[in-house]
Amino acid sequence: MTSDWGKSTYSTGANECLEVRGGAVHTDVRDSQHPQLGHIVYPPGAWVAFLNSVRNREL
Repeated sequence: MTSDWGKSTYSTGANECLEVRGGAVHTDVRDSQHPQLGHIVYPPGAWVAFLNSVRNREL
């Protein structure tokens, strides 16, 4: 797991985005405006399924 959090290159300057930290075992996601509130842990399969749904405009 990398300790670096990253934002999407598609994020605007409005600061309304998520930050993601990926690893081999799971992916962490948190609110960029409130990182102190913690993060959600997604298993790799669930995160990939979510990203595919967004790419396919299913959400």
